[in-house]
Amino acid sequence: MTVTMRSGAHGIATKRSVSVLDIIEWAFQREKVGIDFDEIERETGAKPGVGMEYILMEQARLGCRVQGGGTSSAHHDADIVASTLAVLPESCGGRRMAIWIAELARSGRAPEWRSELQVRPRATATNRHGTRARTSDALELGSVGWPHQARRKRNGSIAMEPVLYSPIEIRPTAREIASMRRGYLQWWSALLEIKSALQISHLTSHVVTNVMPPSAPWKKTA
Repeated sequence: MTVTMRSGAHGIATKRSVSVLDIIEWAFQREKVGIDFDEIERETGAKPGVGMEYILMEQARLGCRVQGGGTSSAHHDADIVASTLAVLPESCGGRRMAIWIAELARSGRAPEWRSELQVRPRATATNRHGTRARTSDALELGSVGWPHQARRKRNGSIAMEPVLYSPIEIRPTAREIASMRRGYLQWWSALLEIKSALQISHLTSHVVTNVMPPSAPWKKTA
């Protein structure tokens, strides 16, 4: 969808409607902008974290935009995207979140919120025959293990031998899955903040819509 706006004697100017994720990926993939946190302070006199609204008002007052920090001449809107990420509030993750969002955008990825369950040995041993799972005495498992078993040796004597098993682990753990989902939710919340800021920014060629990635994709039902 596109939005048209009259531009006086210059006729009709067309703006492209995009989601916040689309414009961020466009800025970092196609326009190849970078984030220069120090440039925010140089241009506006404000330190990152003072609030997006203040930075945007300063941009409007100065009649200019904060450069995104790229070495080449990037599109005006791409620079706005970069500068918006550079002033991401600490409540939304600050600089570390901004860098993470940019890294994900460059590769066209979203944060991992799930992973295929894997069953693997807790420890392995490698020799000339290859790599194998380490074994342990099942007696160590206590009431759920197996006691040593009697085996008659060639000379007729009885030997008590351990029952061996391979300890395994299942990954990711419930704690790891919860951590992945928290990270996704923090990323999504930061995008929501960026969306609101870009919707009131001085974008020349784009209109940022309310379209957002799923807030909790793991809640989808088949």
